[in-house]
Amino acid sequence: MDIKNLIEKGRNFLKSPWDTMGNELFSVEKTDQQKGIKQPLLEKQIEDENELIDLIRVEEFDLEKIDYVDLIKKRRSRRAYKNKTMTLKELSFLLWSTQGVERVIRNGYATLRTVPSAGARHPFETYLYIRNVENIEMGIYRYSALKHKLIPVKKGNFDDEMFEATQEQRMTVTSAVTFVWAVVPYRTEWRYSFLSHKVIALDAGHVCQNLYLSAEVLGCGTCAIGSYSQEKLDELLELDGDEEFSVYVAPVGKIK
Repeated sequence: MDIKNLIEKGRNFLKSPWDTMGNELFSVEKTDQQKGIKQPLLEKQIEDENELIDLIRVEEFDLEKIDYVDLIKKRRSRRAYKNKTMTLKELSFLLWSTQGVERVIRNGYATLRTVPSAGARHPFETYLYIRNVENIEMGIYRYSALKHKLIPVKKGNFDDEMFEATQEQRMTVTSAVTFVWAVVPYRTEWRYSFLSHKVIALDAGHVCQNLYLSAEVLGCGTCAIGSYSQEKLDELLELDGDEEFSVYVAPVGKIK
């Protein structure tokens, strides 16, 4: 394995080619948006509307006001959690904070959310491994940001599978809930083609930082995880690994 070559490729991925490669190639090969191809869905379709689980609306959060400077000072990666149930209101707040839809614009062209995204493409789907949330059975769920509801994927205890998929990082099976963000890359590729993948990575950072800050507001903690088994985590979430695959993990629980 040529480590130097891999490092060079990684550094180039972080650089911006928009004013050189982008302008040159886009003048020859149009993006799918420029070709007039229909844009991808703003979020995955829901197969069974009857299974949706209502979440608490943002108007009902009534959270205690805190000092923002103090919040920034307190922010830490936290790996140890109490064995304490998370309320549905708290989970609702975390989901809204990280992917909540403020407005659908231009007749369904895009969404404005609680986090920024390049071109307002918002390429992520939020999956949850719920272990200890009031009135919610253990299992894998998906968040519908457009409806602000939970969608059951499969119910049951998946501690062993999650533990193995996250390379034996125990915090993912001691947390009340573990967030997993999966990307649907074509949502961004439709507009930005081969230049999409750097901004997708940047977008993921925006989402997870909102989780960090929102968790602190609730007396909870989280720890971002980038090291996991791609194949095993995708399999657990029932993702195809190509058109949709996991990119980021973050367990959340009450601070111990």
